[in-house]
Amino acid sequence: MSNAMKPLIDAAADRALTRAEAEDAFTHLFEGNATPSQMGGLLMALRTRGETVDEYAAAAAVMRAKCNPVVAPAGAMDIVGTGGDGKGTLNISTATAFVVAGAGTIVAKHGNRNLSSKSGAADALGQMGINVMVGPKVAEQALQEAGICFMMAPMHHPAIAHVMPTRQELGTRTIFNILGPLTNPAGVKRQLTGAFSRDLIRPMAETLGQLGAEQAWLVHGSDGTDELTITGVSWVAALTTAGTIAEMELHPEDAGLPVHPFEAIVGGSPEENAKAFNALLSGAPSAYRDAVLLNSAAALVVAGAVSNLKEGVERARTSIDSGAARAKIEAVARITTAAGNA
Repeated sequence: MSNAMKPLIDAAADRALTRAEAEDAFTHLFEGNATPSQMGGLLMALRTRGETVDEYAAAAAVMRAKCNPVVAPAGAMDIVGTGGDGKGTLNISTATAFVVAGAGTIVAKHGNRNLSSKSGAADALGQMGINVMVGPKVAEQALQEAGICFMMAPMHHPAIAHVMPTRQELGTRTIFNILGPLTNPAGVKRQLTGAFSRDLIRPMAETLGQLGAEQAWLVHGSDGTDELTITGVSWVAALTTAGTIAEMELHPEDAGLPVHPFEAIVGGSPEENAKAFNALLSGAPSAYRDAVLLNSAAALVVAGAVSNLKEGVERARTSIDSGAARAKIEAVARITTAAGNA
């Protein structure tokens, strides 16, 4: 038991913790110095009162400091969602990452297995022949040779093991539901990141700003998805290179794309999602393809590779139709299977 946790839990229930207090609290959690009751007490005090940007930033900073890091080339970005939207869509951000890599932008993708859907990023990639259970050295090799890697969260954040039993027993959302997109092990400076709630996009953008991000779009679809939706309006909080945050609405037509019904992007099992992923990579027209084109265009804007969404859509189309995106999948599969669990 950590007596030092007691005043921090008491304070968290009454007021916002300072950045230093929050870093102290999460250091105790990640080092295993807090009891399960203390962990649960802190997490629920924060959840009930409502976490602040300083608390998000503190938790993310401590988690980053304790991760197994990956050295990424300059200009690498992440394309990731919080999960937790409960919508069960096809693997849009995962496909987007490989399309963007095929368009020439380095992608250090962070992810995990399914949390709120039948098939998370790791589940889909496993079906595509990629060994996701590899460590930093293999991730770095993939970045150097293929221009993209997948960093499986448990392989890079061992300190989470101290907190996992408490999270599972609580069975409800806590601050950890948004920490994944804020704790990329490669320390990327640019991100396209989806959130399960519109209310989270601005504070997450502010948090990334505190953590040193150069440019990021935090997005939420009007259909409840944690990505730019092809079904209608999406909301965006854009962190700019000047450090400001601009909020805006984005529609598929802004990128020259049609609107599709939500049912057209609903996924299923990892096997079903992989079949759709393969069809997309083969150039088959679909709502899934258009959703990936939209998110790829946004990612390319964030990366500074294109100046607008319509230009980004054309670059993404070329990545798919030329076979470049599929080649990225095949390269990462080759590298990770050859490496084993290194």
